[in-house]
Amino acid sequence: MLEDLLGGLDGVITPDNYAIFAGVFLGLLLFVTGLMQLIQRGETNEEAKNRRMRMIVEGKRAPELLAVLKPEIKQRAFLGLPFLSTLPRDLNQAGMIVKPGRFLSFCLLSAAAATVIAMGFVSIERAVLIGIALGLALPIAYVRRKRNKRLEALITQLPDALDLMSRGLSVGHPLNTTIGSVAKDMPDPIGTEFGIIFDQVSFGDDLTDAVQDFADRLDLEDVHYLSASIGIQHGTGGDLARVTKLLGETIRNRIAMRRRIHAISSEGRMTAKFLSGLPVGIFAFSMLTMPDHFGGVMDSELFPIFAGIVIALTVINYLVLRHLVNFRI
Repeated sequence: MLEDLLGGLDGVITPDNYAIFAGVFLGLLLFVTGLMQLIQRGETNEEAKNRRMRMIVEGKRAPELLAVLKPEIKQRAFLGLPFLSTLPRDLNQAGMIVKPGRFLSFCLLSAAAATVIAMGFVSIERAVLIGIALGLALPIAYVRRKRNKRLEALITQLPDALDLMSRGLSVGHPLNTTIGSVAKDMPDPIGTEFGIIFDQVSFGDDLTDAVQDFADRLDLEDVHYLSASIGIQHGTGGDLARVTKLLGETIRNRIAMRRRIHAISSEGRMTAKFLSGLPVGIFAFSMLTMPDHFGGVMDSELFPIFAGIVIALTVINYLVLRHLVNFRI
């Protein structure tokens, strides 16, 4: 059947062939994903939070609760691997409670399947590139995008959580109790993260160590400020209610400043994306409509040199424009 399908290609890739390839890969990806879900279903952070609440009702102890929401991050096995060295931390920060080894195995399986399918349409070298892009790079990019969205949501919730802590401390509640109130009343992701702190303290960890672990786990500047404030207050004493209230106002003002600068620089960012994507779009459109325009000169000795120069200039253009519109607040 595959020979009949490929009989009319004659080595030329048409838009219809791309559509067939995309459909076959999508079907295979759905099949593999469904099979893995049937073998062992994963768990999202929200589902883990609900399971934590059920375990609390059932009278489970803190070590069992921490095993649900704070799995051990084995980063050492991924150190030195290009593009994958931060995968365990990325999965944890994205709220995806899945073992990095299992996730990487799924990516490699998808990449191998995509490569085998693509070999029926293109050369082996291009098939390998397509397999890596669809099976490995795309899932990891999705994880990092989800991580960024979750961390951004957590920073947005942090000022409200600090205000809740400040009100609790002002009426005389202990610090651990106010943290437990945030874990109970605030939605995910801030509720889950404060729940981990509360469980760690309940298990016997020092409060400053638990908050510092929270800051190291997320590696966000605003969270490090919170950890430093609690550490200083714990060591020297002071009005922590006023400190948390002031810190909440500072973080809220920083968020407003970031959004204002983001809006002002939106035109520059769109220009950077358009100018960087324009050469790629022109090349792809030319290959689809006039394959011989570039295909006729690919065998020339000068083609790799000029292609490398164009690619290098395009990358430099993107990096320079990104630097001009990327502000750190």
